[in-house]
Amino acid sequence: MRIAGSHRSLLSLAVISLVAGTALPARGQVSAEWPIHSMDRPKPAVVDPGPSRDPVPPPADAVVLFNGHDLSDWRNADTSGAPARWKVEAGYIEVVNGTGNIATTRTFGDAQLHVEWEAPTPPTGEGQERGNSGVFLMGKYEVQVMDSYDNPTYADGQAAAMFGQYPPLVNASRPPGQWQTYDIIWHGPRWGPKGDLRSPARITVFHNGILVQDNVTLTGPTAYMRRPPYTHDPDQLPLVLQDHHSPVRFRDIWIRPLKD
Repeated sequence: MRIAGSHRSLLSLAVISLVAGTALPARGQVSAEWPIHSMDRPKPAVVDPGPSRDPVPPPADAVVLFNGHDLSDWRNADTSGAPARWKVEAGYIEVVNGTGNIATTRTFGDAQLHVEWEAPTPPTGEGQERGNSGVFLMGKYEVQVMDSYDNPTYADGQAAAMFGQYPPLVNASRPPGQWQTYDIIWHGPRWGPKGDLRSPARITVFHNGILVQDNVTLTGPTAYMRRPPYTHDPDQLPLVLQDHHSPVRFRDIWIRPLKD
């Protein structure tokens, strides 16, 4: 995996522990000090992650979600299930404004996910209007995609934030026009036999090889200006990529389902 320096061992420990069924203890609670999307909230420190690299082959047991040629493993995320209408070109997917979010044809629960993305260049717009998209685990829990290179916005909405809940520990963004990576360890919510929430969802995120979400506990699905409660959903749901009107590109998307 493309994990820089000492963070390679951190991710390895996380994956080994999760696969072995001894999940690391969840950390962090959503801050009560700052209102959701507060522009006054301190911004994470900037850390240069180094230059981007070419993709490498995925693990042998990974499910490849984009083969570089077509969107056969994706559909429109609305209820129609119509074919995905984003552009495929030169080994990447590009958001086509107004065509809607896209979702995987398969469903997933706990997983290790790798996604590479690139913000448009030259950049246009400011704040949330620049290079905005999102990676939604189980279609409901967003890791924000955002051009956060020299582009101030609210801390819980910048690149690699758990949207509206957790800012990233640091801003590890590369400039627009350079490929960026998310490596994600995801554990969905667990439900009791009567539909009661047994344990909340947890997530770890590495942005360009740097730890930015450290096994944090989510309050529920992510949303703009609100924090909805959990609802009792199936244990597996599609992965969703967001059409937020910006021509963000994606490539090298693969996932490894993790056993409970």
